[in-house]
Amino acid sequence: MSRRQYVARGVPGGYRIWDNKRRCWWGDLYELCPDDLLTELNGAADQDKITALLRRYRALKR
Repeated sequence: MSRRQYVARGVPGGYRIWDNKRRCWWGDLYELCPDDLLTELNGAADQDKITALLRRYRALKR
């Protein structure tokens, strides 16, 4: 199994996505673990699906 590029890490207040390749945070702070977003980022990386998932997670924060 190859090493995943994007992983969720727990931080105070929720979760953030860590990019192992660039070694920096990616995206926003999420209250719930964004499992389906991580699956898409590490898998097919379809931009339309990623955009829809980002919008969904941002709407959950409000």
